[in-house]
Amino acid sequence: MKTFTATPKDIRHDWYVVDATGVPLGRLASRVAQVIRGKHKPTFTPHMDTGDGVIVVNAAKVRLTGRKLEQKGYFSHSGYMGHDKITPVRNVLAKKPERVVEKAVFGMLPKNSLSRQVLRHKLRVYAGAEHPHVAQQPAPLAVYAPKAKRKQA
Repeated sequence: MKTFTATPKDIRHDWYVVDATGVPLGRLASRVAQVIRGKHKPTFTPHMDTGDGVIVVNAAKVRLTGRKLEQKGYFSHSGYMGHDKITPVRNVLAKKPERVVEKAVFGMLPKNSLSRQVLRHKLRVYAGAEHPHVAQQPAPLAVYAPKAKRKQA
């Protein structure tokens, strides 16, 4: 049997909406990266854009586990010696909560031109509950279901 390779006529792009309220950032980013890359589909082809669009709402309410709120930081460098800067995630979450989700998803994608293109066109992140993408008719996407805690006997 021959290996299936998707052609442009085989590819169909859907849109999904994800509510990030109370969802751990890593679990959210992992699932979103999988969907925008297209790995959740049986027609996945590594060199083609087979992924779907994802709209993330309530990015300001994403959950950071452990002490990440105090310890995690984002590194940037201006190009000049000694001008590196580490911005704490607490500050980024207060000013631009969308950036936290975008950077987490970008970290889970391969570093190539197709992934940068997919990230730019397929991921939309909003801090609040409203989004202007009603025309795409996004379907809800389940990301995280916490397990029920077992009672100690």
